[in-house]
Amino acid sequence: MMFQENGNGEMGLSGIPLGTKNKYKRMSSQVPDDNDVALHQQQLEDKRNSTRKYVIACAIFASLNNVLLGYDVGVMSGAVIFIKEDLKITEVQVEFLIGILSIVSLLGSLGGGRTSDIIGRKWTMALAAVIFQIGGITMTFAPSYQVLMIGRLLAGIGIGFGVMISPIYIAEISPNLTRGSLTAFPEIFINVGIMLGYVSNYAFSGLSVHISWRVMLAVGVLPSVFIGFALFIIPESPRWLVMQNRIEEARSVLLKTNEDEKEVEERLAEIQQAAGFANSVFSTDLRN
Repeated sequence: MMFQENGNGEMGLSGIPLGTKNKYKRMSSQVPDDNDVALHQQQLEDKRNSTRKYVIACAIFASLNNVLLGYDVGVMSGAVIFIKEDLKITEVQVEFLIGILSIVSLLGSLGGGRTSDIIGRKWTMALAAVIFQIGGITMTFAPSYQVLMIGRLLAGIGIGFGVMISPIYIAEISPNLTRGSLTAFPEIFINVGIMLGYVSNYAFSGLSVHISWRVMLAVGVLPSVFIGFALFIIPESPRWLVMQNRIEEARSVLLKTNEDEKEVEERLAEIQQAAGFANSVFSTDLRN
């Protein structure tokens, strides 16, 4: 073992001056800090993933209204064959039966906008689902052409309400980064509904004439039932909440559907500004 004298006359082990040992720092004190940073980053990533999944789930549930429209388009192409044979209706009656839903759903869409401003986007979707369920059940058990037409009228109103409100709702809850892709969900789900309608035709075509078309139409009620369960999961539109002066509730919804808190405050300010302008215009129109 060798000792070496430093400039101050002190000896160091193996030639290392004792006066230099204070240059070496303990790294163990930095380990907890590194762990904290990694944990914080993991928590942020988990929050982002959770937020994205929640928004996607809300968009899917809202788009179930569009499945109803697509399903009707698909299922009626096959069901009408059995309806015509079972109820003994004419070609003209068949044309009215199929076309009436498109006309009524247009009227439902026109009324859905004002309804959503009064009772909210979420409860307009609920109302649409209830009306469609009543129409679907009426069609399923219709003993005559006249009752079947009443069911089609109700179903058309429900579809009109739902198809109008779903893209609006999705756009109002979606963060800026994913709004474009999420607002495409309603169009995608219309095509999903058409496909399910064709599958239903194939699956139930082997039943008796009296039963087959009724089962086909009854299956179309299922998406509206899922919408009912979704009401316990999806939030109200933050824009509608701001219009009702429920600012804190709107902020809470934005915090659930946006990853960045800075974006939350920016969007809330934009919504408040837009809602204030809309309310002032509406008040001016009423006075005039």
